[in-house]
Amino acid sequence: MNYFVVQVKTREEEKYRTLARQALQTSTMKLVYPQRRLRQLRRGNWKDVLKPLYPGYIFLEGEEVSVDDYWSLRHVPGFLRFLETNANIRPIEGSDRELLLHFLRFGEVVEKSKVTFGADSRIRVLEGPLAGLEGRIIKIDRRKGRAKVKLDLYNNSFPVDLGFEVIENAVKQ
Repeated sequence: MNYFVVQVKTREEEKYRTLARQALQTSTMKLVYPQRRLRQLRRGNWKDVLKPLYPGYIFLEGEEVSVDDYWSLRHVPGFLRFLETNANIRPIEGSDRELLLHFLRFGEVVEKSKVTFGADSRIRVLEGPLAGLEGRIIKIDRRKGRAKVKLDLYNNSFPVDLGFEVIENAVKQ
């Protein structure tokens, strides 16, 4: 299965997804909108919120983007462009595809990972979506329970925060 990328207005991904589903009712394409669960401090209270994993992007799962699908999606409010370009729509490949599939293994909502910190203050991922991404971690915020991870998409890199829970009584390795 191929994954194509549609760039949409940032912070309007959910609205675009709802309207695009209606536009693609007769299509075989499936919309994929990976999200992440984070803890966020609002008015003095910690709450779990859902944020897009790839801000400003929606994925299409299918064999190819037909002409009808192309025009249906272009006319949905919030559409910016297909990637790589509107004239050259190609599926994501290589490490970009592997990274997307890594997250999709956990479902469309990426939950918090379970981690521990060693005596050297290095993070050790026990389970969850951060497993295998330790080399992509840029920064750790233990108080907020977030790890800033570098994601790649079509030769562009951008940081995204992923949530984690610290397991204190982990077995020392």
